[in-house]
Amino acid sequence: MQKKYQSPWFVEALQSEGKLEINKLETDMTADMCIAGGGFTGLWTALKIKEKKPSINIAIIEKDLCGSGASGRNGGCMIPQSTKFIAMKKVVGVKDAKKMVKASEDAVYNIRDFCMQNNIDAKIRINGVAYTATNKSHEGAFENLIENLKEEKINSWERLSKKKIQELTGSERNIDGYYSAIGGSLQPALLIRGLKKIAEKRGIKIFEHSAMLSYKENNNIIVKTKNGSIECKKLIVAINAWTPSFFPFLSRSVILVSSDMIISEPIKDKLENLKLNNGLVILDSNLFTHYCRTTTDGRIILGKGGNTFAFNNKVIPSYDGPSKIETFLKKSLVSFFPSLKNVKITKSWNGPSERTKTGFPFFGYHPKNSNILYGFGYS
Repeated sequence: MQKKYQSPWFVEALQSEGKLEINKLETDMTADMCIAGGGFTGLWTALKIKEKKPSINIAIIEKDLCGSGASGRNGGCMIPQSTKFIAMKKVVGVKDAKKMVKASEDAVYNIRDFCMQNNIDAKIRINGVAYTATNKSHEGAFENLIENLKEEKINSWERLSKKKIQELTGSERNIDGYYSAIGGSLQPALLIRGLKKIAEKRGIKIFEHSAMLSYKENNNIIVKTKNGSIECKKLIVAINAWTPSFFPFLSRSVILVSSDMIISEPIKDKLENLKLNNGLVILDSNLFTHYCRTTTDGRIILGKGGNTFAFNNKVIPSYDGPSKIETFLKKSLVSFFPSLKNVKITKSWNGPSERTKTGFPFFGYHPKNSNILYGFGYS
């Protein structure tokens, strides 16, 4: 077990693996493709490329353990991107915006199916998503969105009455809201560690505790780690919040800020009384939203984005520790669910997330070398 402060998700995932075996890069090697970052971006990219071209030689390097970053400590909420359809149209046009909505909705079921096919128990529950209004100014927030989605025949949202939204979410604080059946929750660290195992079975080489320190460009690209190197034709940088530090040309495109979470002790009976014994994801309509979901062992999680900002977009040490706003999060939990006032919080944690200018992820090529690619900004 690692001594580093970890989310309860990651602790559970590592415990399920038993003795931890870490393969470090301690030699100089070659590969067709090197991926820096062993999170969702890196592992899904490797698996998809390997699926299309089984003969390709892919190596992944990860500075810590696969999933120890955002992939293994997020809220575990599967939320389709249909809520951003109007903004997407402005950025990519109607046709591609529709494709993105469809792809994000399909992803919910594709993840479930992939896990079933590969025996990954990520505790997936597809019980939908609810966006709520907690004040008058947020009422009716999706009306224009729904009209736009209906025009393109891609709407999955319905507005619920005050009574129905309160029954669905178990909270009288919610006075209005919308529900879509497409979405749900999972245990993210079990998923990412499961992806690692599948990737290794399919011949993808994975090196943990092997951070990318630098790279240089000759005929190929040589990626340097502390004790080794990988000479490759293509480099994919999939290090999420650490990207601006590595690629300064992207540093003004995002703001790094924490997302903070708390998790309760098991309270299955109390959650059943609130009718929250399922995988529903609940979000309010604030810019830095509260998000809430339960777990399969009867706990409740509440999180909030937009808390601790990083200076100069550098990942700061406090992102790898307990939340600085744990007390505030507990008060927020009780404000939504007064019956949980005396419930014990067993752990808090946080991590860096990126707020991009557009609200969308960035994918692209290095401006000086099209063989170097990147993807980040999922918050």
